[in-house]
Amino acid sequence: MPTPELTEHASTPVSSSPLSIRISNCNNLDSAEITLVKSALNIKYGPNGIGKSTIAQALTLRADGGDALKQLIPFKYRGGTGHPDPTVTGADSIRKVLTFDDRYVSQFVFQQDEVLKNSFEIFINTVEFQNGNQEIEDLFAALQTTFVEQEEFNDAVHAFTHLCDVFGVTKTGVLSKSTRGYKAMAVGGKLNKIPEPLRGYSGFLQSEDPASWVAWQAKGKSFLELSDNCPFCSVESVDKATAELVSREYETATVKNMSLLRAAVETAGHYFDPSYLEQLSEMFTLISEPKPEQLQFLATLRGEVEVFLDRLKLLRGLAFHTLRDQEKVDEYLSGLKVNLALLRSLNSDATRSVVELINAKLEEVASQISVVKERVGQQRGRVKRLIEDNQRQINAFLESAGYRYQVSIQPNEDSYRMLIEHQDLPGHLGSANSHLSYGERNAFALVLFMYQVRHEKPDLVVLDDPVSSFDQTKKFAILHELFRGKHSIRDQTTLMLTHDLEPAIDIVRLSTRRLFAMAKPVAHFLTSKAGTITEKPILHSDLKTFGEVCDANIAAASDIAIKLIYLRRKFEILGMNDASSDVLSSLLHLRAEPDRPIGGGDREPLEAAEVAEAVAKIGKSIPGFDYDALVQEFRDLDLLKAKFAATTVGYEKVQIFRMMLEINEPGEDDTFKKFVNETFHIENEYVMQLDPREFDSVPEFVVAECTRQVELISAA
Repeated sequence: MPTPELTEHASTPVSSSPLSIRISNCNNLDSAEITLVKSALNIKYGPNGIGKSTIAQALTLRADGGDALKQLIPFKYRGGTGHPDPTVTGADSIRKVLTFDDRYVSQFVFQQDEVLKNSFEIFINTVEFQNGNQEIEDLFAALQTTFVEQEEFNDAVHAFTHLCDVFGVTKTGVLSKSTRGYKAMAVGGKLNKIPEPLRGYSGFLQSEDPASWVAWQAKGKSFLELSDNCPFCSVESVDKATAELVSREYETATVKNMSLLRAAVETAGHYFDPSYLEQLSEMFTLISEPKPEQLQFLATLRGEVEVFLDRLKLLRGLAFHTLRDQEKVDEYLSGLKVNLALLRSLNSDATRSVVELINAKLEEVASQISVVKERVGQQRGRVKRLIEDNQRQINAFLESAGYRYQVSIQPNEDSYRMLIEHQDLPGHLGSANSHLSYGERNAFALVLFMYQVRHEKPDLVVLDDPVSSFDQTKKFAILHELFRGKHSIRDQTTLMLTHDLEPAIDIVRLSTRRLFAMAKPVAHFLTSKAGTITEKPILHSDLKTFGEVCDANIAAASDIAIKLIYLRRKFEILGMNDASSDVLSSLLHLRAEPDRPIGGGDREPLEAAEVAEAVAKIGKSIPGFDYDALVQEFRDLDLLKAKFAATTVGYEKVQIFRMMLEINEPGEDDTFKKFVNETFHIENEYVMQLDPREFDSVPEFVVAECTRQVELISAA
């Protein structure tokens, strides 16, 4: 297998021990053999449909482990047994892969409320940030230990929370009659004083878990109509009316809520002022509707409990995010002390003992307030630098690529998030996907992906055709950001799979290659034959101007038809529209006399003087050029078939096939004819190219179809 150290003129030495990877039985690939140089940019260039995405998937799924690779079982093996499984060998050191493709853009980028999923982790949560947070949290360690050690009090906090949840209040501060707590009170009195017809059920209704019994009884009630016997004990002549009365008087969910209410009060009761606890307990035994003053009592009680819980929540969560926006940290911390005198319902001995302990711990923190303020200030500075640095880098890229968008990183509760904005519209775009074009999304996503790579540091980065859809300016801006920018991934082991030659030209051949030297680029050409992909190094000297390619092949070819094919290609790429170009075109279209198009599908013959001048010009490249003799020669179908069979170069086969179609067509649908005429008329528009004789980029299926149709062509 060819090794990548053959790259010429590299300014940085390339690893001499690349990974040799073999991928077998994945999708349409029987096998693929590729090399990967560690900590380098590995460019794999090949035509569309060759299997590049399958290579990317295989490496990603192999790293996922388990049976993930089985997703790539070829269709020809599905539904059968005893077939070979998909395998990837030589990639044992690759345990984590990050892949950029369409799926990444759709699943991770441009979320509803942030540009990149989990942007806090990627842009802010650095080791430096984590250390700063820990320093601040250490200052409150003693306070947090207080909560951990007060197990009984923590149980009470859960009970307090339940009371607040079930007793909701309206916007005016009045207790809502639609809440679970209010409805539960309606059954409290009935459980305390059971109606006369149901007193036989007292042992069940006044047990520790009446709700379960009521639910059981309700299920059995549905069988009352099946017999006169009791559905529970088979006693004859059951009193059905009494049995049905249980469900009417005691609804299962309401009984359950009352049981939970009583359990909550029992757990947290001693933290209430005794007089408040007495009033609350009485309200759970009411027979009639609560009076307005009783509802106000509950609303006030609930309000004070909620204030207390909110204060505890703040104390428990003391950290950088709770202090980052506080101008006066000392005043804020002092204001967190609990004043039980203002929370009369909770002013009990039990609550007071815990509150005094908490307030004492806050005093200890206040005694070192200068240290607290210093730590918070340092962390603010770290975050400010991180935000400014990341914003500046990404926005500079967006500007250089010509996009009128910018990003901003903003605090969000206990985290941060990156938002996207347009220069002409204040505020962030909540749904960037509906505003950005396909190209904008991909370019932006690539840069965000780069930051994720820097954060997660995978063993392999896969870029699956990342820049093919962009114009030259944006391609270069993206490649520059990815492999040269401040946060570039140039030191990562990167596999770039592409059907676009331009990245290789920019990075390997042109003067711009010096900008990418630190990425240690290694380029290969991928080719596929009979389901097997192999690679060939693309050296600095392989990337030539189109003129160099054509001149070299004209000189090297022994067949005059091949020489003419490359001369015409040279004229087309140079944009030569004179008589010499018309003469070559007429010859390869096997016209008896040279002519030119004049519009509307019509053509006109060239003047004799024009033909003579054109023949002389062509003769400088192909001595002895004789139009009439060559037309006669090329109209021999058997001769063209022989020329087709003699060349192994896909590009040359396609051009000879096109000549044969001028003599006779196979009589099939002309879709394929149109395809080869339009697709392979001029191979590409780049000034720099690969020699098609050395790097055959014509897909195997095209050559195979040409070969099949050649067999169908017969002399007229």
